[in-house]
Amino acid sequence: MDTEIEVCVHLQEVGDIKKTAEKQECEECVKTGDDWVHLRVCQTCGGVHCCDASKNKHAEEHFHQTHHPVISSAQPGEEWLYCYKDNSFTGY
Repeated sequence: MDTEIEVCVHLQEVGDIKKTAEKQECEECVKTGDDWVHLRVCQTCGGVHCCDASKNKHAEEHFHQTHHPVISSAQPGEEWLYCYKDNSFTGY
């Protein structure tokens, strides 16, 4: 039985992975004075947003507004990509 997991096309299309930004903060949370749990980096535009475990879920909101499907973790030691459109995940 073949148990190989297929990676979605959006994850396959990511070239140079954007891992971090100059400012390690969710700009949207800073505007509202809210805190975040972890940060995610949009692989299309490089925007930094808070994760789905955060109160505001700005990374997911960014996807719904822009249709930029792939994020990476900005957390030290975490090396993965996630596609919102296909609910697909891969390490790198």
